[in-house]
Amino acid sequence: MSINTHAKSLRRKGRIQRRLRPRQWKDQPRPMFAARNIHYEVADRDRGIACGGIGAMHLMALRCGLPEAINRDLHLFKRHLPYFESDHVLNIAYNTLAGGNCIEDLELLRNDEAYLDALGAQRIPDPTTAGDFCRRFTPEHIEQLMRTINQIRLWVWKQQPPEFFDQAVIEADGTMAPTTGECKQGMDMSYKGQWGYHPLLVSLANTKEPLILVNRSGNRPSEEGAAQRYDQAADLCRQAGFNRIVFRGDTAYSQTTHLDRWDDAGDIRFIFGIDAMKNLIGLAEGLPEQAWSKLVRPEQYEVATQPRTRPANVKEPIVIAREYQNIRLLSEDVAEFKYRPTACKKAYRLVVVRKNLSVEKGEQVLFDDLRYFFYITNDWESPKQQIVFGANDRCDQENLIAQLKGQVGAMDNPLGDLVSNWAYMVMASLAWTLKAWAGLMLPVSPGRWKTRHQQQKQAVLKMEFKQFLNRFLRLPCQIVRTGRRLVYRLLSWNPWQQTFLRLAESLRPMRC
Repeated sequence: MSINTHAKSLRRKGRIQRRLRPRQWKDQPRPMFAARNIHYEVADRDRGIACGGIGAMHLMALRCGLPEAINRDLHLFKRHLPYFESDHVLNIAYNTLAGGNCIEDLELLRNDEAYLDALGAQRIPDPTTAGDFCRRFTPEHIEQLMRTINQIRLWVWKQQPPEFFDQAVIEADGTMAPTTGECKQGMDMSYKGQWGYHPLLVSLANTKEPLILVNRSGNRPSEEGAAQRYDQAADLCRQAGFNRIVFRGDTAYSQTTHLDRWDDAGDIRFIFGIDAMKNLIGLAEGLPEQAWSKLVRPEQYEVATQPRTRPANVKEPIVIAREYQNIRLLSEDVAEFKYRPTACKKAYRLVVVRKNLSVEKGEQVLFDDLRYFFYITNDWESPKQQIVFGANDRCDQENLIAQLKGQVGAMDNPLGDLVSNWAYMVMASLAWTLKAWAGLMLPVSPGRWKTRHQQQKQAVLKMEFKQFLNRFLRLPCQIVRTGRRLVYRLLSWNPWQQTFLRLAESLRPMRC
């Protein structure tokens, strides 16, 4: 960051801090929102955009070589009149990054002269053309696009420090992507009665990156095809140079027919939930009491100052007064034993959690209950408590799925068939991938700012998509062409501006 830019940023920060400094207010004669004589004018020469961070995202795509890789590997056009394949792919991803909620929002962007100038584009595809591009895909084309993105992902990973490659945690889960349409080819009804598709997501838990996304009919089993996708993700992580690979999944993904093969690989550890079948419950109940130990879960966060007083529970008195049935957790115990699934030739470590529950109605205790949860693993070294916590951490993938569905809109199914909607999912989810890459490529200074920069890096990786848009994308900018430069002149300040500028400066092409 240049000295001049840094000084301007500090002045803006100082001005807003002075305005927001603590003050002893007197009784005010009028409301704070005092503007009255407001007029609108249309600028003649000055042009600005609300999503000023889009330039940094485009710089990052260029720095990674993403457009060139897409055009080299993906061939859907015989002639480029006028768009290349990368133009379409980035157009859908940038629509989400620019704040678009659906494919129709492309029409607003293509009529925004400042947005076109900001990306150096004479024009961008409209929603109809973007939909036609998605319909050109075959499953083989989509697989190739995912392989291309993952090859660029390898380049991004190689920029990380050595400790990044200690362990790769790969997770898989399915989710329903419902639709109210009646003419979408490939849709079907799930066991819950929802119509739609049933995508399978395989992700890297370390960075919350979607590695593989597969669209399926709505009535397909959640775990269908998961083993093959786990293998693909493991091969990708081996290419990157990860020392160890961990597979995680819920009970539907226990994949007992593949456990021996994964254990024989040598570098793969797995932790899967497994159904509480009658034989497993019988084995757990037959354990001696000394085999059980208390499961004490760690605090969610460290209290920096003084612990706050717990607020009053509003639900509990209502449940008691209306005599609803209430299941209360009293304690948890953990134990382990060896178990060989029917489809396996080896015995594996089975960790079991026993939840001691009290079933109540009103203020009356009806009975005590025990419920068992089982986790199968080939990790014989970690403490059994750590196995449980590691398996429970898999729930964080639900947050990633919620982000892709709710905020990114990758699973909105705007098109008419399974394959075209699959293509749209992959291209729209690229917006989240670029967000993850922004966190990974955020430079860390070796000096006194190292700890702070590392914290910012982790904060960006964990950041919700809406927060990322507000802090890194929704930056009002004036777009100025001067000489050979395209200048994004920031018109406002936010607390993340210096972090953003540090990222943008590191992505600029090196001067010869």
